[in-house]
Amino acid sequence: MKLIDLYAKLKKDISYIEKELERCIDNDNALLREASLHLLKAGGKRIRPVYVLLGAKFGTYDLERIKHVAVSLELIHMASLVHDDVIDDATTRRGQLTVKSKWDNKIAMYTGDYIFAKALSVVTQLPNPVIHQIMSKAIVEMSIGEMEQIRFFFNSDQTVRDYLLRIKRKTALLIAISCQLGAIASGASEEISRCLYTYGYNVGMAFQVRDDILDLCGTEKELGKPPGSDIRQGNISIPVIFALQDIELKSGLLKEIARIQQFDGQTDISDFLRSIRNSSGIKRAEDLASRYIDKAITALQPLPNIQAKKDFIGIAHFIGNRSY
Repeated sequence: MKLIDLYAKLKKDISYIEKELERCIDNDNALLREASLHLLKAGGKRIRPVYVLLGAKFGTYDLERIKHVAVSLELIHMASLVHDDVIDDATTRRGQLTVKSKWDNKIAMYTGDYIFAKALSVVTQLPNPVIHQIMSKAIVEMSIGEMEQIRFFFNSDQTVRDYLLRIKRKTALLIAISCQLGAIASGASEEISRCLYTYGYNVGMAFQVRDDILDLCGTEKELGKPPGSDIRQGNISIPVIFALQDIELKSGLLKEIARIQQFDGQTDISDFLRSIRNSSGIKRAEDLASRYIDKAITALQPLPNIQAKKDFIGIAHFIGNRSY
């Protein structure tokens, strides 16, 4: 399955969600509106709204109801990106200037706060406290994940478990509840929403592992930013953690990491990237992502054999093999 085919099938509904996103971030304050719109127009796959729409196919599909969840989750994701870019001192994202780069850190932080607040405002239009509780808990966990990432900057002693818990909070959780809340908002059964949460969690874990592989192996054209951005910012990802377990490579890698930290990421990292690319860390990380994809597809087995189930499986395969 090609992702473009799925988007073509959902084009009308996705376009509607896109218009709702633009409407929600509109504001009388020109600067706040401009900064928010800049982030929105930078694009993105809108994968979280797509998951909401597909999850809702297992219940009573009512776009006017479901949109509140789809828009809220994408706004939460957008807000987290603005804050991430400030923490990471990132100048570009998806080939476009970040909000903090086009304006400054203060504008970026207040823009992120505004978009977070709008997300909560939108979802309150659904009178379902379970949805509110799930979403608010996820935001808390995401915040903890961000703090944990900062705590582990340039920490080469972190374990695989440390990494997995961090990406669960930072990435997988929001994808998991996108699948889950789509089902809940449409009145699907608890069993279906639980299966979709498990699917989303595993796909989200695979998504982040693949993202971390691409950051080390991709090109600037593919990534929209220079390769190795993670290590420049102090983020030690799973391919690096695996590579550090190789006794023959460990000493050299530790020296490279210390040098990158010493120069605050503003140094040539080509030797570091070459070492990681030639290590077993990449293959082990790819195997880990594949295991998560297998678990995600297995989680869908109890679900009715409708088209949405096939689409969920297709997206899982795409994420497991994605190169951008």
